[in-house]
Amino acid sequence: MASLRASFPWPLEKVAASALAMAPAVWLAWLAYDGGLGARPVTEAIRFSGDWALRLFWVVLLIGPARRILGLPRLIRARRILGVGVFGLAFLHFGLYAFDQGFDWLQVARETVLRIYLSVGAIALIGLAALAATSSDRAVAWLGGGRWNLLHRAIYVLAALSAVHFLLRSRTDTFEPMLMLGLLAWLIGYRLIHKLTGEVTTRALFGLAVAGGVLTAVAEVTWHAAATGVDPLRILAAHLDVSYGLRPAWWVLIAGLAAAVAGWRFRLVPQRPAARMTSSNAA
Repeated sequence: MASLRASFPWPLEKVAASALAMAPAVWLAWLAYDGGLGARPVTEAIRFSGDWALRLFWVVLLIGPARRILGLPRLIRARRILGVGVFGLAFLHFGLYAFDQGFDWLQVARETVLRIYLSVGAIALIGLAALAATSSDRAVAWLGGGRWNLLHRAIYVLAALSAVHFLLRSRTDTFEPMLMLGLLAWLIGYRLIHKLTGEVTTRALFGLAVAGGVLTAVAEVTWHAAATGVDPLRILAAHLDVSYGLRPAWWVLIAGLAAAVAGWRFRLVPQRPAARMTSSNAA
């Protein structure tokens, strides 16, 4: 492994992160070339780029817990590259939408103001641009550690806005948006526990898994009950019936339990606080 690492000019974590960050755009380019985007290629490309921007965003958020739970501190090296990749895909998503509107910026602005999901998405894109622009050592030195940290803590707010944008855009198919919201609830819970206690024990991870699953179920039932007017208890019963397939709440629970088992297995390697925030911690 040491010889393999020595053969690369970059750390392997950065090489893997670069490949992962570029993979969705390369895949989209291939689909466009091969005619794999269907009868409405621009619309499909808009959807594709937006979906993968969100998925990559959640990978960025998972790096912090994963490096502690698995005892892999080197994972932090991948976060800045993946974060810039998230902004790149989000900007591509917006650019394709503008292309679909014939680059009529007045029309784009009008639609953004009139449609709530577009307004939410625009705010999230502006926030991601600010994080991407300050993801360097020079930005840390210019802003100062305190202000840099304050700015980059907004990543969870931007994630929530992105998930809401996804949910409002996908009113009839809420599986993935609800899954993302549930995982985000788990991530925020993990961050709060770690901030308050300094570490997240295996017992806390098990509790967090249950809480994340419950919150996801409540959110999904509430959303569908408000949209359809059906009795929430009937919706809940249908969601708990695994014969219809596993709903997002079950997957959030399973993911949380997997994290708890991994935490028990790897004994949650404690992380020492850094004396100075560097660009490697940027999202």
